[in-house]
Amino acid sequence: MQDIGRSKRAPQAFSLDHVAIVPSRRTRDNQDVDLSWQIDAVKLDFPLIAAPTDSSMSPDTAIEVGRLGGLGVLNLEGLWTRYEDPWPIFEQLARIADPVAATRRLQEVYSEPVKAELITARLAQLRASGQWAAGSLSPKNVLQFGHLVEASAPDFFVVRGTLVSAEHVASQGAPLDLKRFIRQLDLPVIVGGCANYHTALHLMRAGAAGVLVGFGGGVRHATASVLGIEVPMATALADAAEARRDYLDESGGRYVQVIADGSIGGSGDIAKALACGADAVMVGAALARADEAPGRGYHWGAEAWHPTLTRGWRSQVDQVGSLAQILTGPSCRADGSMNLVGALRQTLASTGYTDVKAFQRAELVIL
Repeated sequence: MQDIGRSKRAPQAFSLDHVAIVPSRRTRDNQDVDLSWQIDAVKLDFPLIAAPTDSSMSPDTAIEVGRLGGLGVLNLEGLWTRYEDPWPIFEQLARIADPVAATRRLQEVYSEPVKAELITARLAQLRASGQWAAGSLSPKNVLQFGHLVEASAPDFFVVRGTLVSAEHVASQGAPLDLKRFIRQLDLPVIVGGCANYHTALHLMRAGAAGVLVGFGGGVRHATASVLGIEVPMATALADAAEARRDYLDESGGRYVQVIADGSIGGSGDIAKALACGADAVMVGAALARADEAPGRGYHWGAEAWHPTLTRGWRSQVDQVGSLAQILTGPSCRADGSMNLVGALRQTLASTGYTDVKAFQRAELVIL
C-alpha cells in the first residue's frame, strides 16, 4: 500500500505491459504442448473465445471460430438482431473516416430496437452449424431477452458488460439478481466484466461457469478517461485467480474459469494473461483484423454506440489475413497479430510447460 497524501492509501497495480514471462531451465517440443480447454461439458482445442463485438463476429465468423477449435460468441443485441440484413450498414460505416461522425452514425443505427425473432433466428443458425453456440446480452437486457436465449438452448449464455455485479440495484424497474437468474437456467453462464477479488468471488458464488475479468470491447482507456475507472489487467487477473482458489475451497471443489477480457493486443498479451492466472482469453480486436470481419478494418464495442455517454471509439485496425491465419496460421507478420494459437503453443514450449494449467505457475518479472 502507498500513501496518497494524508488520508488515502492504495495498492500498486500492474498491467500486462508491466510484466514479462521468465523462461525456465527446461524447454519442450511444441508438439508436446496440449492447449485444449474445457469449460463445463465443452472441450475446445485452445483457450480462446471470440468477443461478441459486431466488428468481428457475424454468425458466419462465429461458426468459423468454432470450426477452427475455439468458441465464437454472437452479440445478441447488436446489428445482427436489429436488422435482417445488416451488411449495407457495415459497408456504410466502413466509408466513414471521421471518428465523431462514425460515433454519431453508430448511435443512429443502434437505435433500431432489438427484435426477438432475430435473436431466435441467429441462435438457430449457430446451432444448425454443428459448432458450439454462444450468445451474449448485456445485464440491462437479460430480463427482457434472457428467456429467448434459454429457449434456443445454446451451449453458453454470456452476460457481458463493462462493469457487472452479482446484483444490480435500481430505484426504478426490477433489479437483476444474477444469482437467482443463473440458478434458474439450464445452461452454463459466463459473466463479467469484473476487476477485483471481491466482485469475482461474488460472481462465482452466483453460479457462473466462467468469470470475465477486465473491460472488454476496446474500452479500457476510454472507461478510464470518461469514468475514471481502471484496474490494470495483470493485477485484476491475479486477484480473480485468488478468488477462484478460495471459492474452490469454499464450494468443496467447484472450479470456475477465469477469462481475461480486455487489454489484449497480440499473442504475447494472451500468453501473459494466462501466466497471470487466466484459464482462457477473450479476443476482439485481434479478430477484427480478419478479412472476413464485418467491421471491414474497424473495431468497436457496445460502449462506442451508447446513446448518451459513449465510452469507446471506433478504432481502425489493419486487416492482416483470414480468420484462420489469425488464429492458427501460418503467420507472415512478426507483430503477434497472426497465428495466435501457434504463438501460445511456442510460449509454453519455450518455458517448459505442457498445458495451460501448469503454465499458470510460470515465473513473472516486473519490468
